[in-house]
Amino acid sequence: MTHHGRMSSIDQPSASPPVASRFTLRQADPDDAPALAKLGRESFCAAFGHLYKPEDLAAFLEESHAEGAVAQAIADPANTYRLADDGARLLAFCKLCRPASFGNHSDAENPIALSQLYTRPELTGAGLGAALMDWALGEARSLGCDAIQLSVWSGNHAAQRFYARYGFAKIADIDFWVGSQRDDEFLYELRLVEG
Repeated sequence: MTHHGRMSSIDQPSASPPVASRFTLRQADPDDAPALAKLGRESFCAAFGHLYKPEDLAAFLEESHAEGAVAQAIADPANTYRLADDGARLLAFCKLCRPASFGNHSDAENPIALSQLYTRPELTGAGLGAALMDWALGEARSLGCDAIQLSVWSGNHAAQRFYARYGFAKIADIDFWVGSQRDDEFLYELRLVEG
């Protein structure tokens, strides 16, 4: 099962978010797999870990955020990762997938999926998610995509507000599986060209 995105970068707003003042956006390479796997696990668990039985969470993390799985995803030409780092550590990342897994829910001809958007839990609200979202939208347009899709947990209202600010709108109800647990998920889409 492909991880279709649980956008944990903006899930838990803090009262006074730290500022990530200096960071660089760059493409991932194979050496980034361990750091990406670690950040993916930490970010997902901080935002959603309490929702699942330990065995379901462990199965999901092994499938989606193990070093081997991440290394394969980096090597797959269908995926594009963008990383935010401060020169010493990985702060955040996003992953675009083409074609979009849920393209059949839309009449867009060439949709791309924003599959993951994660930040270090303590840096939520520091502007990293916005910087990565801006990059993802620009990249999707440069690839000639006519829409960008993402999925968001139905109970994640903060993330839904974040996406609405960019113009994303719900187009379908979908399932998201974590081990044996099915979650109600919303599929959001932003049209990048008028059609």
